Amino acid sequence: MDTATLAKHLEQHLRVATFPVGILPLAPGEPLPAKAKRPGKDLHVQVAICQAISFARRYGWTLAFSGEDISCPIAKAAFGFEDRIDYYARGSLAEGMYASCAEAGKAFEDALPRLGRSEISAVVAGPLARITYTPETVVVYGNPAQVLRLVNAALFEKGGSFKAEFTGRGDCADLIIRPRQLKEPQLILPCAGDRIFGLAADDEMAFAFPFAQAERMVKGLEGTHAGGLRYPVPLYHRFTAEYPPAYQELERRWREGGGEP
Repeated sequence: MDTATLAKHLEQHLRVATFPVGILPLAPGEPLPAKAKRPGKDLHVQVAICQAISFARRYGWTLAFSGEDISCPIAKAAFGFEDRIDYYARGSLAEGMYASCAEAGKAFEDALPRLGRSEISAVVAGPLARITYTPETVVVYGNPAQVLRLVNAALFEKGGSFKAEFTGRGDCADLIIRPRQLKEPQLILPCAGDRIFGLAADDEMAFAFPFAQAERMVKGLEGTHAGGLRYPVPLYHRFTAEYPPAYQELERRWREGGGEP
């Protein structure tokens, strides 16, 4: 299945407000896709990774970004663009903000998915329907009902429950690194940075899955759709409404001939 076909299936079943995004981390020495914008060179700004994904899903741009394009320190450390020096590793960034103490801050950094130093040279993000490269991961933002359809799809073949893990920060690592390492779909709660800089809305969640599982996800969407699970959700309203007493009195008079008492 190619990316454009997958995008059509996602649009048909989910009707999300922004483009699904194809993500590709590049190995050292791997060339950038043609016409990909560089935030530093082409936009003259440094970005957080959540911002770059937002450009892709809202504007339909394909962006390629490396450490020099990124402004977010957490992202630089998690994606291996900078060293995890002691000041970072001991929890200084989380202490006093997300964490009650340095020990708790360190636990946050230890739990955050991360890549090795210089494991990748850059990350590419672009709208799934338009990209010219094969992505590693597909990222979809939607409201909880839309994301639920993707959870339904992921469980269609095997059943059971969907496991999710969050730290409440650094959601770029959850979006890109965790599905890369676990090779399984992931449910993501947008973090504060994604809401402030990436413009994730209050009613949005995200879902990421390996592109290699595209056919499985589409089969799950189609199978659960056939079983009656849809978006928009078909609300049940096949009932007779109850009206105020005066309305009921009018109905009674019509039934009895319409005359005045």
